[in-house]
Amino acid sequence: MSEIVTHAKLRLIAVPGLDRPAALITLDNGLDHTKPNTFGPGGLTSLSQAIDEAHAANPSFIAVTGKPYIFCVGADLTGFSAMTSREQVVEIGRLGHATFAKLRESTVPTFAFVNGAAMGGGLEVALHCHYRTLSSGAAALALPEVSLGLIPGWGGSQVLPNLIGIVPAAQVVVQNPLMMNKMLKPKQAFEMGVADALLEPADFLERSLEWAAGVVNGTVTVNRAEVDRSEMWDAVVGFARGELDKRLHGAVPAASKALDLLTLAKNGVTAEGIETEIQALADLAVTPELRSGLYAFDLVQRRAKRPAGAPDKSLARKITKVGVVGAGLMASQLALLFAKRLEVPVVLTDLDQARVDKGVGYVHAEIDKAVSKGRMSVGTAAKLRGLVSGSVDKAVFADADLVIEAVFEELSVKKAVWAELEQIVKPETVLATNTSSLSVTAMAADLAHPERVVGFHFFNPVAMMPLLEIVRGEATDDATLATAFAVGKQLKKSCVLVKDAPAFVVNRILTRFLGEIWNAVDAGTPLKTADRALDPLGLPMRPMALLALVGPAVAAHVGGTLHGAFPDRFSASPNLAAIAKSGLPLLVDERLNPEVEALLVQGDAPLTGEQVREKALAALAQEIRLMLDEGVVAEAADIDLCMILGAGWPFHLGGITPYLDRAGVSESVTGRRFA
Repeated sequence: MSEIVTHAKLRLIAVPGLDRPAALITLDNGLDHTKPNTFGPGGLTSLSQAIDEAHAANPSFIAVTGKPYIFCVGADLTGFSAMTSREQVVEIGRLGHATFAKLRESTVPTFAFVNGAAMGGGLEVALHCHYRTLSSGAAALALPEVSLGLIPGWGGSQVLPNLIGIVPAAQVVVQNPLMMNKMLKPKQAFEMGVADALLEPADFLERSLEWAAGVVNGTVTVNRAEVDRSEMWDAVVGFARGELDKRLHGAVPAASKALDLLTLAKNGVTAEGIETEIQALADLAVTPELRSGLYAFDLVQRRAKRPAGAPDKSLARKITKVGVVGAGLMASQLALLFAKRLEVPVVLTDLDQARVDKGVGYVHAEIDKAVSKGRMSVGTAAKLRGLVSGSVDKAVFADADLVIEAVFEELSVKKAVWAELEQIVKPETVLATNTSSLSVTAMAADLAHPERVVGFHFFNPVAMMPLLEIVRGEATDDATLATAFAVGKQLKKSCVLVKDAPAFVVNRILTRFLGEIWNAVDAGTPLKTADRALDPLGLPMRPMALLALVGPAVAAHVGGTLHGAFPDRFSASPNLAAIAKSGLPLLVDERLNPEVEALLVQGDAPLTGEQVREKALAALAQEIRLMLDEGVVAEAADIDLCMILGAGWPFHLGGITPYLDRAGVSESVTGRRFA
């Protein structure tokens, strides 16, 4: 694929308070904000030439900024994935370093006016400048390379720690990418010291020029904390390495390389550090982990934004009021999310006033917490509080356009809720269920209008998890489905259309996977051996930690649903049932609870960790093939997307189906590959 060149456009601007004009370089690929600026060889060459021309004009200072809403989001990954040799990667690494060094080593003051999203190489070019202003409206700031199987390759691993210190640098370079690619908010980046000034977006460029002029003429003083280069630096890296090993067990080479580079940066930005970074980039660029990371990145960036099977969005109905049946923790989380994202009235109901008050109180407390942490203005908080209310009378749903239930996970209970509501709501009101495993079709079967019932399966915690499984029942019509997708987009969720099949996608796969772990435990495998069997994959958490997060009772309930549907593949583990009944915590201080281990009743046929892993992976391959044959989703890519966004399946494994293909499991179990 040919590069969409991001051109560096130079203009000279007269700035009050300075004798000579400023040289402003604007990065612009000529497309709107939906096609962000990226750097390939052409873009880097254009920037290099613009910097040379700026110097030749003898300006008072040189500044780099971006087109509206976008600074630059880094390397052109389409071009990167097309590189076939290590030498090509070394060449692009050197070109980027040589270009950015012109800003870092300039005798003329250099500034980055970070007006919008800045990721990867985009943030790196800003870091090479002497000073940085940052728009409070910038959507995303990150060095996400480790999540893709790479390292920041144009100076990020060397320049950033020398600017802000080793602790926050390790967070940005290593920790955040491994936490589902967590982004920095502008205020957080400013407080870390990534930027020297945080300015409002409305007049960002004018204020940035004014601020830069102040720095140049001496009326603005930039104060930065001194970087601690004591033995603490090595201790931080050592601690991070230990934590990584405990969590990933060597499965992410890029993370280890990044820590090596951060260690080197202790001595400042040196020729050795830069050359080591370039070589590390080249080493990683030819690994399977990179191909995996790029596949996962493409899924999240492209497929998630164009859901397969979604009806025409013009069919979607407008939502002006939302009802939430229930006022427990999940219902309260949903109420807060709908109020924040849709900015419409949201009303909760429950069986008694005490429960209603508790649910509304939770929402208000979360709003207050956001204000106290500086994440929400007082005005916005007041508006949101006014939008969320509660009642014990379901008549308040009479004018709601969408009602979502989050009541007990029992089919008869949910059917009773819809039967009652159908007598109250408008004929066109969308009825959404947050069931995690029950049949949407069965839930709607006795209604006069089953076509308006749809599954809205959120993941916990609701605000954090990006996936929304939208479940089409047998009767669900296109208008209801289109409304569901439109709402999901407003909620800023990545939506995947799934068929009404037991436990849908993520829960079905995780239940089958955990089922194999419990089969091994029931057979006599020590709990610790079974729990650690998947360590070589570098999954985000071990099976027992996952089970503790979900809750043994919930897992046993979903497992029971699937055992009823597919008894030959989903067993009902007596040990899991006993643990769920006991109410004991699975983990104590992140270790297996000895009291739980004492409950186990086991057979005399233990498996090795390798055998457990083989059985678990074989079960995943079989289940995914069956799901695709049943048409649960449109393609294998949708299962990969669900597992990445709903279960934290790591980017470095690149989606569950490509991993099973690469490992040879798909063919050995099902006779064919997924792709």
